Order: sequence, then structure tokens, then C-alpha cells
Amino acid sequence: MTLKTDIPLVKTLKEQCRMCYSCVRECPAKAIRIYGGQAEVINERCIGCGNCVHICSQNAKIVRSSKVNVQELLSGEKKTAALVAPSFPAEFTSINYKNVVGMMRELGFDYVVEVAFGADLVSAKYRELLRAEKYKSYIGTTCPSVVFFIEKYHSVLVKNLAPIVSPMVAAARAVHRLYGDDLKIVFIGPCIAKKDEAARPDIAQDIDEVLTFRELREMFMSKDIKPENVERSEFDPPHGGRGTLYPIGGGMLQASDLNENFLSMDIVASSGNKQFVQAIKEYETVEHSTVLLELNCCEGCISGSGISHNLPLYTKRGYVSAFAEKRHKELDIEKYNKLIAEFSDLNLFADFSEDDHRVPPPSNIELREILSKMEKYQPKDELNCGACGYDTCVEHATAIHKGLAENEMCLPFTIEKLRKTATELAESYEELVKAKQAMIQSEKLASLGRMASGIAHEINNPLTGVLTYSSLMKEEMKGSSSEEDIDVIINETMRCRKIVKGLLDFARNSSVEKVMANVNDIIQETVAILKKHMTFQNIRMHIELSGKIPMAELDISQMRSVFNNLAENAAHAMPEGGDLNITTDLDETGKNIIITVADSGTGIAEENITKIFDPFFTTKEAGKGTGLGLAVIYGIIEQHYGTIKVSSVPGHGAVFTITLPARGGIKL
Repeated sequence: MTLKTDIPLVKTLKEQCRMCYSCVRECPAKAIRIYGGQAEVINERCIGCGNCVHICSQNAKIVRSSKVNVQELLSGEKKTAALVAPSFPAEFTSINYKNVVGMMRELGFDYVVEVAFGADLVSAKYRELLRAEKYKSYIGTTCPSVVFFIEKYHSVLVKNLAPIVSPMVAAARAVHRLYGDDLKIVFIGPCIAKKDEAARPDIAQDIDEVLTFRELREMFMSKDIKPENVERSEFDPPHGGRGTLYPIGGGMLQASDLNENFLSMDIVASSGNKQFVQAIKEYETVEHSTVLLELNCCEGCISGSGISHNLPLYTKRGYVSAFAEKRHKELDIEKYNKLIAEFSDLNLFADFSEDDHRVPPPSNIELREILSKMEKYQPKDELNCGACGYDTCVEHATAIHKGLAENEMCLPFTIEKLRKTATELAESYEELVKAKQAMIQSEKLASLGRMASGIAHEINNPLTGVLTYSSLMKEEMKGSSSEEDIDVIINETMRCRKIVKGLLDFARNSSVEKVMANVNDIIQETVAILKKHMTFQNIRMHIELSGKIPMAELDISQMRSVFNNLAENAAHAMPEGGDLNITTDLDETGKNIIITVADSGTGIAEENITKIFDPFFTTKEAGKGTGLGLAVIYGIIEQHYGTIKVSSVPGHGAVFTITLPARGGIKL
């Protein structure tokens, strides 16, 4: 079916769409496509139920406006009539209906007529149809959204649609007969689907435009029309009877004297955007004896998206019921029956056609492929949480296959993806911080190395002179009272010389002579020498060297210095004795050698962890350390394209971890 308009009924304001998927969840036709995280209504799939408009908290859905066209009709030369849906008491709850009619006349309408009379004509046709076709089964056609849904998604049931127009069309045809064929007619009600119904080729000549109650209020405001400023007025004929009940769920059956029978289930009514879909599915697939299935996409027309407020359902129902009761008491039955008889020959026939928009579902293989991309490999992985707007993961995957949805709509999948990304970013950031710290340390060491080399050579010669002459003076002054002073000079000079030696060692870090060697052999040779020193007499040494360690490019002399310095530092941290553990192993990739040197000593204070590799930083007592040992070690390891890290818990020792390339020559 092709509508006589190219303008979409509902559009999305993309800048206001917030990816909540509420519209997807509430759309019974699944006519919402998510593209780039934005929801857009697919016009050819839309049934005009308005749920997406009603549910959108961001007001991102806008309905095709009819205000400009209606204003043009009102400004034209031809007379105009407003057909007012019987749900109007649920919209204008605080205004007397005569004031509402007066406001419409003030707006420019020549006639204001109740659609309730059209509903009465339709009710009579349903009674006539069911009497004549006792063995056929029909689906009511009073709700345009239900009709569109069946035409588009259950086309096999088109033959079951009752061939009767809606109350809107029936009222329009009656008004044309009364007031002339050239009359311009505007339907005013709560349903946006009426806009597309009025654009159907077989109906377009009956209805010229459709306004929602919301649009009517906006037109009142633009013209500054207020109820207290207009003259009260009554509806123009024809006046309705029990058709005033149509907006209430099941009201059509009551108005038609077709009561729902729970024993025989020959007449069944259902309302609500999920309930009507389920009812149609069962009607199509389950054997039944239903004569008439009366469906309403909303919870009655009083819940239409064209209503401008959100009063509770039963409150709105109460306003409609109260008005219906009042009109029924005031109705001139004799005059009413005569009028109904006059219109008994009015053409109320409707013809519906298939407009199939179903898309073939994916095969099982295609379905599993789509689900696997969302890390749903087995049925137990399908959470069916509904956050994507679809009831099940399979429905979501099917929508992806149809081009209606995206993987990222799956909230658990997206959260896990974001978590992994956040972890990777955190790891990358940590590596960048470490690389920056290593670069700063390297530049610091290089600068200090150059400075140290110059200072060491300048100081070394005078120190040698001081030490030589101090030793000669000691020989000459042996036994005198000044001998102890000379010893102080010699000891302090020796300490300065030790510092100078450390500076030279530090400066020489820039030059390495690598050969193929096994780090296990270097550790064993170093440990063998250390065991002979008095410093290690109270130290229990535990050596665990992996047999998988390959040869690597190493400067043997410098690596001995590394293990010697680390072992000595560990021993100084355990003055009363303790355990020293040295281990080697390969990492899980097999590309790096991991060496750990751990002690059970006093540990390193947290505030000193970041400083221990700085030149001249030491926690030892004055005269017992230069603070260059760990700086020298850091430089040696870096020259071997490795890394050295330290971890410590004060009072529970320290662990130094060295990582070296297993084959050498590749910077980590």
C-alpha cells in the first residue's frame, strides 16, 4: 500500500537521541533502526502506534505536523468541519465540552461534529456483518495501527480484516452527506496513526487533514484562544450515542452490543502494544473458534500519543465514562434512531491489501556467527537481559541480520569491551609512565656519568698525592701523639678515593663488551666468591637456577658487578643474618630471562622506592655507602636492553627483578 505522502510520520532528532533503546523496546513492529548509535524510524515499517514518541524522555521523536495545512484550510474559501474523537474528554479534563467546541469555532471551523456518531454507524455494521457471516472469523479494523501491522507483518490475515471503515471515516462520509461533498474535513484525536490512515488512497478523498490533541492545543495557544474568552457552543449534528465509549478498551464491543464471552471465546478483545501482537500471533497459529477479535494497539484511544498529558489510565477513562453517561441521558432516542436509519445505506466498506515488510530470518549458521561476534558462543552466554531493546539475544541477533541493530547495543558485551579497552589503556599508560621514567633516569645517568668522569679524573691525582704524603708522615711520626690524626687523614682520603672509584665505575657504564654467556654461570661464579667473605657468614643463600636459560649477549664483568652489588646490599639489610634467594627463569613468552634477588631484611621504605636508583642516594650510615651502587646497576642493565624493578614491604625484605633479552640485542 502506497500512502499519498512522502513525509515520514515520525522522525528522530539525532542530536537529542541518547541511545537508551527505549523506542526499540516499545516498538511492536520493530520499525526502529539503530545506526551509529542513533535511532531512526523506518517509515515503510512504521505502523503509527506512537509508542516511540510517548516513551522518549528526551523528546527526540517528532511527529509529522499538520498545523500549517489545517491553517490553510481554515483560511480558504470552502467551509471546514472538525471531527472530534470521542476521547476528547480525556484531553480537555478541566474544560467544559461546550467551551472546547466554542474554541474550535473561534479557531475557524464552520462545523464541529462528534466522531461518536460514526462509531455508532460502524457498530451497526459489525452487528450486521456477524449476523450475515456466522461461520467466518474477523479481526476488528477500528484501530489503524492494528490494520497496518497485519498488512505489513501478518499479510496472510488480511483476508480476516473486517471490511468496515473506522469511525473516523464513517463520520466523515456522514458529514459529507449532510453538509456537502466540497466540505473540508479535519479529524482531531489522540492517534498519530490516523495521519497515515487518512493518506490511504481509498480514504484520502474523505479526510483532508488530521490533527492530534497536542497540535490543537498548540494552535489555540498561537491564536491566544482561551476557554473563558469564547462563547459556549454545542456540537453540530449528527450527535453520537454509545459510540462515545469507543476510546475505552473494549468500548467498541459494548457500543455494538457484542459482549466478550469468556466461556465460548467467540468474541475476544485485547489492548496494549505487546498484548495485541501476541493475540495476532496466536490467532494466526493456534486453532480457535473466535468470531471477532477486537484489538487496540494502545490501552484504549485515551492512551494515544497525541494526548498532551500523562494522567493515569483510569483517571482518563473516568472522564470519558462520565461524558458518555451524560450524553446518553441527554440523547433523544427517537431522533437518534431515525438518523441512524437515514444513514443505513452509507457506504462503509473498506478494502485492505497485503503490504508485506517481513525480512527472512537468518539461518542457524548466520545466527551463531552474529552471536559469536558478541562473545555469545553457547546458549548459557545469552543473558536475555533486554537492555538492547529486544527480549532475547536471539531476537537482537536477528535484528542485526535484518540491518536494524548493532552489536554495541548489547550492554554486557559493550561493558566488557569497554572494560578491556580501559585495562589496555591503563596498561599502556603505565608503560608510557615507566618508559618516561626510564628515559629521565637514563638522561640523568648519562649527564651524571659525563660529569662524574671529569670530576673523578680531576680529584684522583690530588687524592693520590694526599694519600702518599700522609702515609710517609705516618712512618715518620710513628709513636707520636699526632699518629691518630694522621690515621684520620689517611682513612678519610681512602673514603674519598672509594667515592672516586665509584664515580669512575659509574662513568664507565657507557662502554660494554658483550660476549655470548650464560647468566647462570655468572651468578654461580659470583656466589662462590661471595661465600668466602665474612659479610656473608650469617647469610643463608638459596640459589635456584633454571636449566632452560639460553646463552645471551652479556658483559660478564659488569654482570658480576650487578649480582655482587645486589648481594652486598641484601647482606647489609640483614645485619643479624637472614635468607638471600637468587632465582632465574624464562618468562611465559620464552623471549626474556627473569632474575630475582630477594632478601629477608629490613626492606625499603615506600617513600624511597622511587629514589633508590638515583646517583648518591643512600639509606646507609654516613661513611658506609656512596649511593652509586644501584645507579651503576641500573645503567648496566639498561645497556643490556633490560629492566630492573624493586618491590618491598618494610620489615619483610626487598625483591629486585631483572629482565634481560634471552638472545640479546633487542631492546625490551
